[in-house]
Amino acid sequence: MSGQELSSLENDLGYHFKDIGLLRESLQHSSYVNEQRDPALQDNERLEFLGDAVLDLVITHILMKHFPKTREGDLSRMRATIVNESQLSLVAQRLNLGQYLLLGRGEALSNGQEKSSILADTLEAVIAAVYLDGGLEASFEVIKRQFSEIISQVGERLAAEDFKSRLQELVQVRFKTIPDYRVVAASGPDHDKTFEVRLSIGTFLTTHGTGKSKKAAEQAAAGVALEKLEGEKG
Repeated sequence: MSGQELSSLENDLGYHFKDIGLLRESLQHSSYVNEQRDPALQDNERLEFLGDAVLDLVITHILMKHFPKTREGDLSRMRATIVNESQLSLVAQRLNLGQYLLLGRGEALSNGQEKSSILADTLEAVIAAVYLDGGLEASFEVIKRQFSEIISQVGERLAAEDFKSRLQELVQVRFKTIPDYRVVAASGPDHDKTFEVRLSIGTFLTTHGTGKSKKAAEQAAAGVALEKLEGEKG
């Protein structure tokens, strides 16, 4: 595969290699290498191993910077939601990695270029190639560019979903009780109801939240309570 053929991938990555051989190696699946007669040819498994570590480091750094008040356990959950086979294969598909992959005959006949596991592994190998060619700063920029939308979506979703559990932990420590949620109103037709929930923390605090489901209304009420209690703590 020539450097010219790989130039569009470099454009999509937002990085141009000094040593195009590294990028080429990152795209060489073991099934392809095993069919070649060149003993010097390397598959991408070692690069995949390195890329996994680089990706974990960079995603962790970005999450800590973007969510400075988020606890370690929540950051771990966010990272696990971002750095998994499903999400990596989606990024790989967006980069059209499948069309650049070098596969053995059997793997190619079974549409290996579309398999999530192969695409995810190849993306990690490509990240390692960027790291080896341009250093941590270059790989940081590539990962940031390719994962920024996913990071934002996951951060917003997990932050909202976590209101109730965060509130319960805080209330148990501070007030030695647990929050009480009660539906106080429901309006609209059955297929489009809006619920209102009252949240009480003993006699210390009462908040309200609304949503299209009871769970959503509870989360909204918990979010208000959490903001008040964390504000008081500050």
